Parts: sequence; structure tokens; C-alpha cells
Amino acid sequence: MANIDLGYTPREWQKEVHLAKKRFNVLALHRRAGKTVLAVMELVENSVAFKLDLGFFAYVAPFLRQAKAVAWAMLKQRLEPLRLAGAIEIGEVELSIKFKHNGTTIRLFGADNPDAMRGLRLDGVVIDEVAQIRPEVWQDVIQPALSDRKGWAIFIGTPNGINLFSEIFFAGERLPEWHTAKYTVYDTDALDPEEVARLKRDMPERAFAREFLCDFAAGGEDQLISLGDVEAAAKRYYHETEVQKAPKVMGVDPARFGDDKSVVVIRQGLKMNEPWVYHGLDNMEVADVVARLIEEHQPDAVFIDAGAGAGVIDRLRQLGYDVIEVPFNGRANRDDLFVNKRAEMWWDMKEWIRSGGAIPNDNILKQELATPTYRYNQQGKRQMESKDQIKERLMGASTDRADALVLTLAHPVQRKNPLSKFQEKKQKRVYEYDPYCYKP
Repeated sequence: MANIDLGYTPREWQKEVHLAKKRFNVLALHRRAGKTVLAVMELVENSVAFKLDLGFFAYVAPFLRQAKAVAWAMLKQRLEPLRLAGAIEIGEVELSIKFKHNGTTIRLFGADNPDAMRGLRLDGVVIDEVAQIRPEVWQDVIQPALSDRKGWAIFIGTPNGINLFSEIFFAGERLPEWHTAKYTVYDTDALDPEEVARLKRDMPERAFAREFLCDFAAGGEDQLISLGDVEAAAKRYYHETEVQKAPKVMGVDPARFGDDKSVVVIRQGLKMNEPWVYHGLDNMEVADVVARLIEEHQPDAVFIDAGAGAGVIDRLRQLGYDVIEVPFNGRANRDDLFVNKRAEMWWDMKEWIRSGGAIPNDNILKQELATPTYRYNQQGKRQMESKDQIKERLMGASTDRADALVLTLAHPVQRKNPLSKFQEKKQKRVYEYDPYCYKP
């Protein structure tokens, strides 16, 4: 192909990215840095120079309409000289560009329809606004598509709490095939210094830190539990001997529908154990699992979400287990401060974490804990963001792990006295005469 000027003069930070690129690259960039231009030109450069048959490169945004609005017009504008020269074919329906000299294609996709990418062989991909994309899109769809010819990937976005973006950014710092970089508003020269000063003056401190300083720990002003507090909790560790005198409390969050999962958590004092996560179980199966875990771990109290767990609760009581139903929308113990029980429990979770609570280093759990926001209603009571709103922001995911942990704080609990031999025998007889009972 003859040399044709596409009018791209990269800034210094963009030059660094083009030159320092490894197979996998994670770039944390402030708003208005010029990341879409970088993405488009990286795709164009690789497509033009590609030597193998039927090269295929992709740009992926959280939504197809977003990909079209953000990147499609820019891609066509940059490639207008090639269109005039008859060097490319533009597919408006599929949002694709085909280079005639080597048959390579660039196509735009939305992560809201990952099935459109299944079965493809990708030689390179740019994933934009990664914080808004579900982890399964990368793990189950895009990554396998890169394996045939060891294709490359660039992840670009602005930090927004714990999610796929933060997970791969910090993981990439430790992996040899990965390159990570962070460019703040003071690194790119993309905005006028006076405008930067105005933004810093007029924006809330945490919002400026998140949007323009690429601070992964800077949550929103209404975020209940900060990412910094969650990360600190994940780094803490308590040996069993340090919490053995504290009551052992079990929280059970049965699945509601769809992609929700049933989760069981045990917390003892300041230590949360690894959660048990189950998918696709009905109420009877969940009850069977919980009964087995009760027998194995002998918790001092078992709290179960009454909303989706009515069948589980009934079955466990039928089996003779003393479980406590917790209605999330029920009345709070301190109803002068909280709209409902859910808000009270989540606030207690915030205080538990700040007082030294330790959680497993589980990225899904950390994301769920750092996601919910809160506000004050007209009566001055604290009110949590609705579960439907949270699921929308988490691209359909639910806070199952976090809710199970939150349930362990439903009510104060004391250590139980061990059963007497008479009580043990009596309980055993009940099990023996119940044809439906669970027998460990």
C-alpha cells in the first residue's frame, strides 16, 4: 500500500504506549486524554501491516451504540484518505473496515452482546471503558478468541472502583507478558492547565482524583464503603486462635433468579472465612447444603435472607435447625437512623471493616462491597441504593457474596453452650424419625 498521511501526530504519552506495547496492555487514563484516538490508530497501524491471512481486529465498548458513537465516526474520519484512494471497504451495517491489500478487517462490537464475538479468531483487540464490562466477556469470550495466533489486547479506561479494570491492572503489574501504565491529567498535556485548575477547584476531591488522577481507590461521594477500606480489609489476616472466643455466625443469601448465586458465609469476630458459592440450586438443595454446613461448622447463629429464602428457612426448620429469618426490607433496630434493616446491616458492615474486619482477597466480593451507594431521605434516615440499581451498574451481577456477609451482622450473637448428651440424643431421635431429614 502507498504511504498515505492519516493526519495522526501522537502526543508523547501516546508514543510511549505505541512503543512500549506488550502482548497485553492495561492503560489507566484520565477523561479527555485522547484514548479513543490511540485505540483507533493502534488498530489501523496493525491492520495495515498485518501479513497473515484474514487478519481480524476488534474494538469493544461496553455497548454497541457506545462503540458506534465514540469510535465509528472517528475511525471513518481517520481512514477517509484510504477510502478516497479505494484502499478500503466500509461496512455500515456491521461497523467494519476491510483493507483490500491484505484482506484484514477491523470491526466494532458491544460487550452487551458478547455472543456476536463467539467463535471469532482475533489477532488484536482494544477494550474501551473496561470498568463497565463484565469479567466474563474477557475471560470466556475475548481471551479464547486471541489464543489461535497469540493475538494482543489493549485495555483502556478510567478507574471506577473494583471491577475487571482494577483486577487486570493490578494483576498485570506482576505478569511478564503484561504492560501497565497510568497517565494522569498532569502527564498527558491533553487539557489546558487553566481548565485543569478549574476542574480541581470545582469538582469534589474524590471525583477529581478518580476521573483525572486515575486513582483506583477514589470512590464516589455517596459510596458507602470505600475501595481503600475494602482493600485494607483484604490484606488483613487473623489466625483462628485470635478469633476463637468470638461467636461464629453464618449468613445465607439464597439465589433469587437469573444469574444470582446462593452464597453461605461464616464470620467469626473480625474474620470472614471463604464464602461457599452455589449456582443453579433450588430451595431444597440449598437447604441441604446449609444443613450440612451447620453440622460441620456448628455456628452460634444462622441468619437467612427472608426475601428469597422462605423455602430454605421452612425446610431447615422442618429438619429441626434453629435459623433466623432476616427481612432486608424489615424494620431496623435503630429505625430512627435507618430506613430499613438492609441499610442498617450495610452500615454495620462499614463499621466492621473500619474496626479491623478481615475478608478474603476475592475480587468479586471486593467489588460488591465497594459498589453500593447511600443517601438520606426526607426524614434524615440513611437509605441504601436499590438492588436493581446495583445490578444495572454491575452489568446484571448481584451483590450475593456481600449480602451473605452483611447478614452475619443482622443481630448481636453470643456463644452457645454445647449441647448436653440428653439434647444430642433427643435431636438424633428427631432426625431418625423424619423421613426427609438430612443425614450427614
